[in-house]
Amino acid sequence: MEATRIYIFKRFERFWHWAQAALIIVMGVTGFEIHGTYSLLGYESAQEVHTTAAWLLIGLWVFAIFWHFTTGEWRQYIPTVDKLMAMLRYYLTGIFSDAPHPFRPTTLTKHNPLQRLAYLFVKLIINPAIWISGLLYLYYSAWPALGLDGLSLAAVAFVHTVAAFLMLLFFVVHVYFATTGHTPTSHIKAMITGYEEV
Repeated sequence: MEATRIYIFKRFERFWHWAQAALIIVMGVTGFEIHGTYSLLGYESAQEVHTTAAWLLIGLWVFAIFWHFTTGEWRQYIPTVDKLMAMLRYYLTGIFSDAPHPFRPTTLTKHNPLQRLAYLFVKLIINPAIWISGLLYLYYSAWPALGLDGLSLAAVAFVHTVAAFLMLLFFVVHVYFATTGHTPTSHIKAMITGYEEV
């Protein structure tokens, strides 16, 4: 069967995807340095780069949320159980036995049921945890004025670190699944050109 090229990912989606990936990588690298895992930029510089990348990422997320709601693309993230078990079977065993992929992307349904759940978890759990804990961490000196004296800095730091590791886990799994198309680079090409081969 001959593959058909379908324009799936709009220009902004591709920009948002790659800009977000770059900023998350920068924040991961500088975050590990801030935690003392290694020394590359030095603590002060790493902290400045981390904070700048964080503000850029927050700005990107706010604009992306606005774009998703004004274009109706938010519907792509509504969870569904349709073909959920088929997707689980495919990723657990079918992918290793050359079974046919149970999901075909379209402009109206870009993400399979597992992707929808994963992206929803990122958007509703990981991102807010990173935002809130990161901003609390950044404005620690303002806690008394905000009436947050009873808050524990250690607890905030713990939440931020856990959320960052969850983001890292998502990132690693996301990169792995990006290589599971009909060729190892087909999904990556789709996020560059916008066209998915079906």
